[in-house]
Amino acid sequence: MKKGEIWEVDLNPVKGSEQAGKRPVLIVSGDLLNTYAKVVWICPLTTKIKNYAGNIILKPSLQNGLKHKSEVLNLHLRAVSKARLVNKIGLVGKAELEIVRKGINEILAMD
Repeated sequence: MKKGEIWEVDLNPVKGSEQAGKRPVLIVSGDLLNTYAKVVWICPLTTKIKNYAGNIILKPSLQNGLKHKSEVLNLHLRAVSKARLVNKIGLVGKAELEIVRKGINEILAMD
């Protein structure tokens, strides 16, 4: 499990407005954490495109393994147990991952 990989994950059970179900997610945590921790930081993907500011839209490709155009939901950043990761689907390019991480940094900014 490495940063930039897309995995199918089972996010159930959830509470409130958390993203639910079996869905693709993008691993955004660094590889040091991914190697040694029992959790990874992820952003869920959705095919219900809302074009939220700071999110990127991924078009299906052989590299990312997606079947549908999907939005990376930075706002739903969360840590999940590696036990939730079911199947590696693909990966995003370095530039796409950088855009996602920049969006997360903006969400976490203190100003």
